[in-house]
Amino acid sequence: MTLSRYRLFASAAALILTPTLAFAAPQVVVSIKPVHSLVAALMQGVGEPSLIVEGAASPHTYSLKPSNARALENADLVFWIGPGLEAFLEKPLDALASKAKVVELEDAPGLVRLPFREGGAFEGHHHEDEADHAEAEDHAEAGEHAAHDADQAHEDHAAEEHAGEEHAHEHGGFDMHLWLDPMNAKAMATEIESALIAADPANAARYKANGLALAKEIDTLDKEIAAAVAPVADKPFVVFHDAYQYFENRYKVRVAGSITVSPETMPGAERIAEIHGKVRELKATCVFAEPQFEPKLVSVVTEGTDAKAGTLDPEGATLEAGPALYPALLRNLASSLTDCLSR
Repeated sequence: MTLSRYRLFASAAALILTPTLAFAAPQVVVSIKPVHSLVAALMQGVGEPSLIVEGAASPHTYSLKPSNARALENADLVFWIGPGLEAFLEKPLDALASKAKVVELEDAPGLVRLPFREGGAFEGHHHEDEADHAEAEDHAEAGEHAAHDADQAHEDHAAEEHAGEEHAHEHGGFDMHLWLDPMNAKAMATEIESALIAADPANAARYKANGLALAKEIDTLDKEIAAAVAPVADKPFVVFHDAYQYFENRYKVRVAGSITVSPETMPGAERIAEIHGKVRELKATCVFAEPQFEPKLVSVVTEGTDAKAGTLDPEGATLEAGPALYPALLRNLASSLTDCLSR
């Protein structure tokens, strides 16, 4: 090849390769499946984000793997909810702060943020509107059917349980399961879109187009879920852990209580007795387990009652990660509720 022909070939190759390099997607890492789904929807046509908490794992009990650490080390952008949910990421992200942009979505503008509820029974807060719920301080009812023979060992267990709840709540002071209100998902998607555009302005038009499509999809989904659960909204039910008050607040369903506040802390005998009594008192229709956690406690709570058992999956543990996961997650919650509460 002559020198002139080589130079011509090299120039042509440079012209072909330059646009690819200019529009290369940033390396994006996401903590949990629901957030990953929103990020993946916004990045369609640009790239695919990496997911840390894969499969049926839960952020409540997750330990960072070496492969996760490598992904974080190479990341340009990291999205997570915050330390109140993904506590295992707090120290790794502090160490990463100078190398990647870390976006803590609990701080996204426009979120409805609800305070933690203490104790297992919180029936009686069937709210008239979101503003009332957002401002209200939820106080657990005293359990009329709590165990009366708790000995010192039970008291010690209760103290440990309370300490565990305090530890779970020490960050932020509000419930971190923000995505279970679709309007919160829209607010987080707006924050994610802004971060992607700032990191990758060459693909801004694609992110904006994807953002508009995602917002429309979520609005349609919101109306669909509201219509689906309306026929069973007045039927009380009990959940495994208190992860659903955003869904409750949005769609006015009646969550009567939770077996545990955080799955990191297993309930003591007194709490189990309280919830069992609540199920009997309210004639709660269903008690729901979760895919990642021990279902035997649900059997204990429903024993001797007419309540049926079901399963709710607030984090998409049983779903395949990707853009379709978020709408599938909410549809599955709605169908699980209606299937059990309609029996």
